[in-house]
This record gives sequence, C-alpha cells and structure tokens, in this order.
Amino acid sequence: MYQKIKLACYTALTCLIISCTPSKDVVYFQDATQFETLVDDNTFTPKFKVDDLVSIHVSTLDPEASAPFNLFRGAEEGIGMRPEQVNYLVDKNGEIDFPVIGKVKIEGLSPAETRQLLREKLKDYLKDPIINIRIRNFTVTVLGAVNRPGTYPINGEQITIMEALGYAGDINIKGKRDNIMVIRDFDGTKVYNRINLNSKDALKSPVYYLTQNDVIYVEPNKSGKTQSSFDQRASIAVSIISVLITSTVVLLTRN
Repeated sequence: MYQKIKLACYTALTCLIISCTPSKDVVYFQDATQFETLVDDNTFTPKFKVDDLVSIHVSTLDPEASAPFNLFRGAEEGIGMRPEQVNYLVDKNGEIDFPVIGKVKIEGLSPAETRQLLREKLKDYLKDPIINIRIRNFTVTVLGAVNRPGTYPINGEQITIMEALGYAGDINIKGKRDNIMVIRDFDGTKVYNRINLNSKDALKSPVYYLTQNDVIYVEPNKSGKTQSSFDQRASIAVSIISVLITSTVVLLTRN
C-alpha cells in the first residue's frame, strides 16, 4: 500500500510543478496576426565547408567520355556487385581531389557555384556536361529539452530550425523557446547564435536556415530548472516518506 502512496505523492508534486509553466512560454510565433503575409526574404545559400563529404556525378550524351570523371568502388569485386560511387572529402585546405583535373578548391562555394567552376574546368574535355552535386554528410544535432535529442541526417541542401526540431519530436513542455542556441562552425571557429521562436521575427534570423553540422541547444525554462531541482528533493522526500510509512506499518503489525 505504501508504494501506491509514494507514487501518488510524487505524481501530485510533479503535476504541480509542470502546471506552473505559463502558456505564453510555449507558443510559437505569438505575434503573427490572422492572415498576415510574411515574405521570406532570407537569401540563405548553403556553402561547402572543410570535412564535407560531397557526391559529384558528371554525365554527358557520351557515357564513355564522362566515365573518367566518375570514380566507383566495388566494380572489380565480382559479378553481381553494384559499384558504389566514391564521394569527395573537402580537405583542410578546402579542396577536393577531382579525377583528371586534380585539386579544386570548393570551400565557401555553393553547389551552384561549384557546378559552374567544374564546367569551366571540364570544357576542354567534355561538351555540355551535366553535373549533379550533393552533400552526403549533412547532419544537424538537436540537444536539450526536446522529446528526441540526437543527430539527424538531412536529405537535400536546406533545412529550417523548425524542421530540425520536428525531427527531434518538438521542444517539450520544459523547453525555453525564446532563447534557443545554434552553434555553428566556421573554419574551426564556433559561433554562437540565439533565436526566439516565440516571435515571427525568427523567420529573419541568420540561423533560421541551418547549415551542415549545426548544433541546436534548447535550454530548460524556469519550470524545467525548478523541476530538476525538485526531482532531487522529491526523491529524498519520497524516500523519507517511504521510511516513515514502512516504520508505521511495522509498528501497527507488531501491535
């Protein structure tokens, strides 16, 4: 019976703490009005960084002509083995080692700019090449007061912070939405930015669109911090209650 009493005490105290979270702290874009039109004028364009893993495939109307510019592994390992295209690692100098033409610096370039650069370098070898480029290790990490913290692979070249939080199951009731930190790496230098998702101005933030390897940290709100402290105290309190109940039951049993 005392186990049920312990559980009831802990549940009641936890519910009391959670119920203290104001609703205004958990609503996104609170200042957006009915039928308001927000024009997305964000000119964000993803750029390649050191340690990016990049897939580049070159094709033309003549497959034999473009073959030397595409590297594959596994073709010689046996019949039935499907060859796998080799990706290019952006080295510490911001370069990739491309077949035939050698070192090409792509750090700081967008995929579109990289395509144009490669077309220029390949014009002596190929006529009207089609160049497909994709980042293969585009991930974002979401930590803190979210329902499913973790590192998530991203398909495509662009993702917003709202989509990343969606991958992580959204911010939980104990998360602070008005001061989310985005940690971004620029050539080994960490840059810390904060964004307020309670306001529609978040759409204009330089970190609303994420780049590869961004880290999002959602810190706990006052309720979350209070509950963390409360959990420790409640654990002690429930232990004391448990001892008292056990002692009482023993005494009653003896009598």
